[in-house]
Amino acid sequence: MNPVTSQSAPHVEGLAQLEILCKQLYETTDTAVRHQAEKALVEFTNSPDCLSKCQLLLERGSSSYSQLLAATCLSKLVSRTSNPLPLEQRIDIRNYVLNYLATRPKLAAFVTQALIQLYARITKLGWFDCQKDDYVFRNVIADVTRFLQDSVEHCIIGVTILSQLTNEINQADTTHPLTKHRKIDSSFRDSSLFDIFTLS
Repeated sequence: MNPVTSQSAPHVEGLAQLEILCKQLYETTDTAVRHQAEKALVEFTNSPDCLSKCQLLLERGSSSYSQLLAATCLSKLVSRTSNPLPLEQRIDIRNYVLNYLATRPKLAAFVTQALIQLYARITKLGWFDCQKDDYVFRNVIADVTRFLQDSVEHCIIGVTILSQLTNEINQADTTHPLTKHRKIDSSFRDSSLFDIFTLS
C-alpha cells in the first residue's frame, strides 16, 4: 500500500459517500437504511479499487467507524480464496498495518482490535509464503518487539498482537483446508510459540 498523495475530486466524493454509509451501518436504528448500507458496502468490498479506498479511509476518514470498515474490508480481501491478493500486496498491507498501529497508539479500542485481527489473519494465511528464501510472515517477534520497547499504549498493542495471533493460529478456518491449518499450527508452535511466551 503506497502512501496516498494527491486526491482527485472523485476520490474525495467516494470517501464522503463511504463515510455516510459507515454512519448508516453502525449508527442508524432504521433497519431498511442499515440493510441498504450493508448492500452497498458488500459491493464496495468486491470493487477493484477497494484496497486504495480502504487506505483512504484509514488515512483521511473522519470517524472511527470509517477505520473499522477499512480494517474489516481488508481482512476480507486478504482472506478470500478466489482471486487472492499477490504476495507483494499482502506484505505491503502487513507493514502498513504495523506502522499504522505504531504511529496511532490511541485509536478507538475496537479499531485497534480490528487492525490486530487483520495482522493476525494475514500472518496466519501467509505463514508458508516465501520471498527470496525468506518466510516473510514469520518475523512476528521482530514485528512486536518494537511495540514492547515503547510506551504503555504500545506495550498493550504488542501483547494483544501476540495473544490475537496465537488465537488465530489455533483456530481452524472453514474457508481453507484443515491439513493446511494443522501444518501452520504445528510450524507456529515449533518455531514461534516459546519465543512469544518468553517475550510476553
